[in-house]
Amino acid sequence: MVIEKNLSIAHAWFEAFNSHNLEKLISLYDEDAQHFSPKLKIRHPETNGLVTGKDALRNWWEDAFERLPSLHYKVTSLTANSDRVFMEYLRIVDQEENMLVAEVLEIKEGLIVASRVYHG
Repeated sequence: MVIEKNLSIAHAWFEAFNSHNLEKLISLYDEDAQHFSPKLKIRHPETNGLVTGKDALRNWWEDAFERLPSLHYKVTSLTANSDRVFMEYLRIVDQEENMLVAEVLEIKEGLIVASRVYHG
């Protein structure tokens, strides 16, 4: 049951992300959630790639959606257990080469408490 719930959170995550529905995306996260991304580290070196809290997440994705209006992800694989979902997807942006990405969502009590992005 928990595994299915975690998979449904991942599906909701992709739906919100691909529709650029920032508030729906943020609602999937715990207030103090942490997010790590190599792209974040490049664009905002002072963060060392890590942001904490919904406001920081909102700022990060709002900037991405504004800069990259064609940004979307195509799921290639989802694997879940009782406390996390491992997601593989293609990052697709017009006029950029597609990028294979892996991301782990750590989930507690139905909310994402941490996410980590890995580029392949």
